[in-house]
Amino acid sequence: MGHDGLSRRTMLMLTVSAVLPVDGFALLASESATTTARDLELITVSDRSVAVTWTTAALDRIGRKRPVAVDTELALGPADSRKPLPIVHSDPTPTAFHYVEVTGLEPGRRYRLEARSRGVRAASGAATRWWNDEHTVEFRTLTPPPGRLVRTVALANDLHFGEEVSGEIVTVLPTGVRQEPGMAPYPAVMLEALLSDVRAPDRDVDHLVLAGDLTNRGTPAESRDLRRRLDKWGELGRDVLVCRGNHDRPRVGAVWQSGLRLAGTGHHDCWGPQFLPRQRLFSYDLDGLRVIALDTTDLDGSGGRIDAEQMARLRNLLRDEPEQPTLVFGHHPVTRESGMTNLGGPGFVLNRHDAATVHQLYGRSPGVFLHHSGHTHRNRRTRPDTPVPVEFLEVSSIKEYPAGYSLLRLYEGGYMVTFHTTRTAAARRWSARTRTQLFGLQSRYSLGSLADRNHVVHRDLSGIEAIPRPRAAVVTAPRHHELHSAAQR
Repeated sequence: MGHDGLSRRTMLMLTVSAVLPVDGFALLASESATTTARDLELITVSDRSVAVTWTTAALDRIGRKRPVAVDTELALGPADSRKPLPIVHSDPTPTAFHYVEVTGLEPGRRYRLEARSRGVRAASGAATRWWNDEHTVEFRTLTPPPGRLVRTVALANDLHFGEEVSGEIVTVLPTGVRQEPGMAPYPAVMLEALLSDVRAPDRDVDHLVLAGDLTNRGTPAESRDLRRRLDKWGELGRDVLVCRGNHDRPRVGAVWQSGLRLAGTGHHDCWGPQFLPRQRLFSYDLDGLRVIALDTTDLDGSGGRIDAEQMARLRNLLRDEPEQPTLVFGHHPVTRESGMTNLGGPGFVLNRHDAATVHQLYGRSPGVFLHHSGHTHRNRRTRPDTPVPVEFLEVSSIKEYPAGYSLLRLYEGGYMVTFHTTRTAAARRWSARTRTQLFGLQSRYSLGSLADRNHVVHRDLSGIEAIPRPRAAVVTAPRHHELHSAAQR
């Protein structure tokens, strides 16, 4: 989450966690050749699919856990069946970072599964999961909202392009993870994994929304290189929609001298000329879907704010078309609950005055249905401060574990949110390495609950025009041996 605005609350939590064993590391352990299958997680549950990940490892001569490449096997069947679970995926190709996605499931049905490698059943990586519930191997597929699928939007954030050490809070705490020698910089690996994933036919993404912290320090080189890579995926302002994060803000120093100078300050903005001006709201009409991008960054610091001119623009837009289906995104979370539950503390989110104004505007704008934020590097839905029918959704970082994005599938009668990890081999390897961040607590903080990551909301979104799609063939409910899977090693 960066070094900015490290609170005493965060330091206390990290000091307490420092006495805990680091995930994946053992002291004075005896030599063992026994392979363990661990860190089993249900990542995605949609209406017709489930995605599962786990890792395999063994202790080396000095007791350190090392990845071990072995086979991948998944058994899955209806939870109410007394028959042995049929094997729906089996791959002898060795890998230590296992990912299996099974499709062809029935909406609204309970299933159970077992993941195995070398005959060993995969288990959760921790006995205590806090708010996570991945210790269970049962799940129910979602039931999509009624009506046609009209649009699919990918929600992602916190790439930190140009970063060299992931998870480093302050330099005196040894929590950072570096890329392995000889491999490409991890932000580039994760960006390419994201862009290739959301272009895949099974994701069928129409628009990519990136909610800030796209660069590490907003330097000229980081900003230019990132823009060049995004331009290859799609057109900025139509296919790709962005907002600024605190890591993208203007800076003081020789590195940024070539950027646009902000009047009355010593700050230069190198990110803005490549993307969007500072503290400027941008609104996009995507065939009836209004998407509003907010710049919630402060000039110095990690907290969030919205200046008067930008807030007035938001007020006018929502007043003029209060019923239009509207998705809003900005880097900083908005709710009081988010401020009280993230590692950075209350000062890490949008300030209380601006958050209260946003809630008031949403209360008078029934078309606003979802507010997407990044910044906290976790998957979480938080309660609004006032009773407004808006979902406040935080999506975890793309640059580190769990290294994914949320798909927002819009139907005429509502929407479905599903979280997906990137699927390239290099991305899976890096995600597993960064799972050990925060003294081994990264997974418990960042992954979030299954319900936070995957859920359905009923709303009237019939005002959004459907993008023409190939007519799907009529398919009857599959028998269980007809389930099929796609694995990425």
